[in-house]
Amino acid sequence: MELQDYTKQQLALRNGQDKPQIWVAFQGLIYDVTESRLWRNGKHYEHWAGQDLTDELSDAPHTAGVFEKFRAVGKLKS
Repeated sequence: MELQDYTKQQLALRNGQDKPQIWVAFQGLIYDVTESRLWRNGKHYEHWAGQDLTDELSDAPHTAGVFEKFRAVGKLKS
């Protein structure tokens, strides 16, 4: 299945506040983290949903493997 492209503006709406979906981007892919208890209300520690977290992974206590738990729902347009 081909993943749909989304702009940064479209991703920003999936922040857990404006729309019911909670999405984050990492390395060009957009992941649905809506069901994660760690992303309630669109916030995960000092990180906010609806944005590209690629540059923020170095601050996290986990590796990129954490994204394997979530379904990719789209691609982030550059």
